[in-house]
Amino acid sequence: MAAKRKRRRKFQNTGPTAGMQAKARKVFATYTKELLGFAVLIFGAYLGFTLIVSGQESWTVWLAGRMAWPLVFSLLVTGAVMMLGRRSGYWHPEGLVGAELLLLSLAALDYIGSNRFPDWSLPAFGQSAGLIGWGAGNLLISLLGQLPAAFAAGLLALLSTYLLFRHTPLIYLFGYIGQLRQELAEPMAESDEPPSVDLEEFSDADDIETAPSSRHPENGSELQPAAALDDPIPERPSPELTKLPESGRPIKAELPVATAAPSKRRPKSGSTAGRPLKPLRNEEELPPAELLEDDDGQLAWDIEGMGETIQETLWDFDIPVEVVNVETGPTVTQFGVQPLYIERAGQRRKIRVSRIVSAADDLALALAAPAVRIEAPVPGQPYVGIEVPNPEKTMVGLKSILQGKQVAKQGGRLPLALGRDTSGTPIVSDLARAPHLLIAGATGSGKSACINGVIVSLLMYHGPESLRFIMVDPKLVELPGYNRIPHMIGKVITDLEDVHGALTWLLLQMDDRYVLFQENKVRDIESYNRLARRRKKLEPLPHIVLIVDELADLMMTAPEEIEKQLVRLAQMARATGIHLVLATQRPSTDVVTGLIKANFPSRIAFAVTSQVDSRVILDTPGAEKLLGQGDMLFMRPDKAKIERVQGSYVNDSEIKRVVDWWQDRDLLENPKGPAAKVAPWIGLLDRLDDEEELLAEAIDAIRGEKTISASFVQRELKIGYPRAARLVKLLESRGLVSAEPAGGQSRTVLAKAGAGSGEENETLERA
Repeated sequence: MAAKRKRRRKFQNTGPTAGMQAKARKVFATYTKELLGFAVLIFGAYLGFTLIVSGQESWTVWLAGRMAWPLVFSLLVTGAVMMLGRRSGYWHPEGLVGAELLLLSLAALDYIGSNRFPDWSLPAFGQSAGLIGWGAGNLLISLLGQLPAAFAAGLLALLSTYLLFRHTPLIYLFGYIGQLRQELAEPMAESDEPPSVDLEEFSDADDIETAPSSRHPENGSELQPAAALDDPIPERPSPELTKLPESGRPIKAELPVATAAPSKRRPKSGSTAGRPLKPLRNEEELPPAELLEDDDGQLAWDIEGMGETIQETLWDFDIPVEVVNVETGPTVTQFGVQPLYIERAGQRRKIRVSRIVSAADDLALALAAPAVRIEAPVPGQPYVGIEVPNPEKTMVGLKSILQGKQVAKQGGRLPLALGRDTSGTPIVSDLARAPHLLIAGATGSGKSACINGVIVSLLMYHGPESLRFIMVDPKLVELPGYNRIPHMIGKVITDLEDVHGALTWLLLQMDDRYVLFQENKVRDIESYNRLARRRKKLEPLPHIVLIVDELADLMMTAPEEIEKQLVRLAQMARATGIHLVLATQRPSTDVVTGLIKANFPSRIAFAVTSQVDSRVILDTPGAEKLLGQGDMLFMRPDKAKIERVQGSYVNDSEIKRVVDWWQDRDLLENPKGPAAKVAPWIGLLDRLDDEEELLAEAIDAIRGEKTISASFVQRELKIGYPRAARLVKLLESRGLVSAEPAGGQSRTVLAKAGAGSGEENETLERA
């Protein structure tokens, strides 16, 4: 029997329609919910059609009575939401169930209100409650009686209304109504008490306000994702096999005409993971795009001649290839070269990719280029990429990248406009998903310009309520210009002795945020901020970005302590919204240690002096062949291949305009003047040392005690009550005393032993 079933199954799977059946089963299994939603939609449309055609005589009225039109509408919406599936947004199955239960409960209430006793004879045509109300009402009256049945139906109506509003976008109606009431109430409150403002002060404030606002109405929206260019993609010539003569030398194929870089179009994704968070500020409250400068125009040169040179040079070394694609970037032009076949001894053999890679130096000599980088193969393409430096570089500005569509696709919550790749496509990364960034390269390769681009990118999208900075600049000249922005926590740190305190404060912030997340039962900062926007008692937490301009100087002062703190932050701070951006011009193993590198999956390598330095940064060679001046290799955490990027450049005047804009905005929002930027880590280490000494004294004080309280510690140590309560909390965290019981009773000392025993002393000393 088993053999028969096996043969029958084999016969069924090999028939002429087996493929169609398998596809049909796969489609049905994949789109079961969508097909069911389509059926519900058709059924609702049919009920609505009969209701329109027959009116009160349609069997839809007999089925639902007064609920006929609501029933049709609910079926149409339910079917549409089921068909949309994941794209249905805030429509959830609970809300759809609530809508149907609401119709059922209202129909039952309609029937119960006019019938005291159950009547199981079929309802008359056109009865107000319909067949649905007749069935549900009779069932409830039979089981409970009229009044309890009405109460149960009303309770079901309230519950279904809650489900309907809680799990559908209808809940936002309450928010809109409250916002409208607040907007209507504010003008009335302002008209009741007109403020008395001095004329001179008013004119000064008006000057400050009109200066930045004049740039907003027309240009403030330009930072939002712009539509992609609709230029047609040029068709690539289909590569044909090169005919080989008897001598074995390939005949030169006709080179395709070099064109501009084709725009890469990818299908839209339904996932919302990479979509940017809706900013907390309006467009008018963010810097306009006009603060930044436009890109330089693309320069022209003999791209076709360069392609012919590449093809002829490789043919001279018996490497027949064909140039099938050309992509022009701001720094390099990538020629897509496809290896062909060569015929020898009556056999056709394809050229190995390794032979093309080994000819890199010969190509650089033929093209008179400083260096040629070969990407073998190009990810997702059937050809080898030969990257040749352009005769002249094109400056990549920040403005065009921030206005591009890539910010919406890949920018996320903390967008970084890094530059453009070899095809001219903008490269944007999300620091929140990175979650940290390591930048390394030789002196003058473009590290400081990259750091400025990172800072300005974040400043263009975030105010101080959603983003804060801590900056460390041992060079004293690169970052102090940002002291005037309201995003700074303290001032730019230039004294390396303060770095240890700043890192300690960041670690304490991380621990405090984790405690806050645990109390509110959330996992990360995004979940907490969403909860805080719903609860007025909670305040949203800003992201904190630590920027270190030179890591080597920090590692020289206290390598073990600094590395320990940086590694702990890199390992644990992602969920709390704390991110690190570290830069160094000495990428050696004693600076970029293995522990640091392992926790920084996002890395940028600028031009370095040796292949060893490239391997330290990227674990692969390649950075030693870069051209400098912003030419970099970018390693993403979610991609296996490294991208070559020309970094975006922000000049000093652009930085000054952005900083001035935020300073003026801060004066508008705080007319009394900005608050003094006092670093919270000043004196922190001394306070921690004092607290450790007090903790040791508190441990000595509780020896031999059965119960203690904060008042006991206060009397013994002669300190204030708040400090004593904090010491008791520390004792509890170390497991020396019990948790605080209900009613404010004394705590039990857990580390205790019998008289004369050394176990207690050993436990307390170990704590």
